Amino acid sequence: MKDPQIKGIGMTSQRTRDRLVQRLESKGITDERVLDVMRHTPRHLFVDEALSSRAYEDTALPIGHCQTISQPYIVARMTALLVAEYDPQKVLEIGTGSGYQTALLAQLVPTVHTIERIPGLYKLAQERIHGLGMHNVHFKLSDGAWGWPKYAPYDAIMVTAAPENVPDPLLEQLAVGARMLIPLGSEGSIQKLSLIKRTSSGYKQESLESVSFVPLVLGEGVR
Repeated sequence: MKDPQIKGIGMTSQRTRDRLVQRLESKGITDERVLDVMRHTPRHLFVDEALSSRAYEDTALPIGHCQTISQPYIVARMTALLVAEYDPQKVLEIGTGSGYQTALLAQLVPTVHTIERIPGLYKLAQERIHGLGMHNVHFKLSDGAWGWPKYAPYDAIMVTAAPENVPDPLLEQLAVGARMLIPLGSEGSIQKLSLIKRTSSGYKQESLESVSFVPLVLGEGVR
């Protein structure tokens, strides 16, 4: 990444990114693959320029449309859980948002399918991802709760917005042996990050930790 804008300066410099990675390690993130892509991915390009100096704080930031870019710790935690123990070849992401999580997955997984329901975010994420030279990401403007059955089954599904219950189409689109990470719970209440694994006989669900995500809203093309 030789582009000066990508490399960053001052509060967006590589040194600042390295400090973020050190904080993530101190919080228990140990997967070297995940730490490496977070160290080298320019998070400041995925937020408004006015917020770029805060891009490497371990906090969620607004990205417009009542949406947020998730806290780096949660991003790292979910990414590590998704790729732990095995290497998924095809991942479905529900909620493209800024495209930051998408960019991390694109560096760890051969093929990423991602769905966003807000046209403004959808277009901007495409521009950012393609601007970084990542061409293994397929975008769709749609209601995430439907999933993307055309390319199912998926080796892993990551949901970055919280429904109260797991949408049935997403369960159906998981391959046997695959896993889904999804926050569950209503906005304003305690949400739990859940790990769901599909087995030959059904699904196993494990509640991991408390999180705070925007709600998974139904409906395509909301501005």
